[in-house]
Amino acid sequence: MRISLQNAGKRFNRDWIFREVTYSFDAQKKYIITGPNGSGKSTLLQVIAGLVPLSTGTTQYFIHDQPVSSDEIYRHLVIASPYQELIEEFTFSELIRFHFKFKRFKGNCTIEQLAEIIELTHTWNKPVKFFSSGMKTRLKLGLAFLSEVPLILLDEPTSNLDTNGIQWYQHMLHTYCTDQTLILCSNQSYEYEGLTNVLHIENTQLKQR
Repeated sequence: MRISLQNAGKRFNRDWIFREVTYSFDAQKKYIITGPNGSGKSTLLQVIAGLVPLSTGTTQYFIHDQPVSSDEIYRHLVIASPYQELIEEFTFSELIRFHFKFKRFKGNCTIEQLAEIIELTHTWNKPVKFFSSGMKTRLKLGLAFLSEVPLILLDEPTSNLDTNGIQWYQHMLHTYCTDQTLILCSNQSYEYEGLTNVLHIENTQLKQR
């Protein structure tokens, strides 16, 4: 998927979060967005995901150079972030089945294999509301990496993960995200180790580093 921002701007009340952003995220490339706390990284990612409307400018999406309607973009992306809410009344297995009513498994993966890959097989019938914060992060990342979509959006992906969890995430990133467009917001270099296409957002501007 290719994403094109044209003179994009977002403000809350009178304060601009970012403005006059014109940039194209090319298909199947990996992008990292860095910046100080409060600089607008998460807001920009939510705009790209179609969760937050722009104040000015446009966002356009293309798959194989064919435009995708903003109303349909949710079918073609996944997002994992600390602010993403899970349906906590569902059990682990119910949530996976619900998610894959809207997305396709990557490759020939099954529900059982997904549970093994994210190392949560022991939680099959456990309600998500009883998961630890680290388990919820694993679940979000597992659903993101194992969904067959052209765009993956990650925001501070290792939040709440311990050392073993961070190593697991790094393995997932380099194993299951090879032919998709990736946009990752992070200030932690270990979250994007091996990726070099870094953008920086600060003082309302997005620039290549």
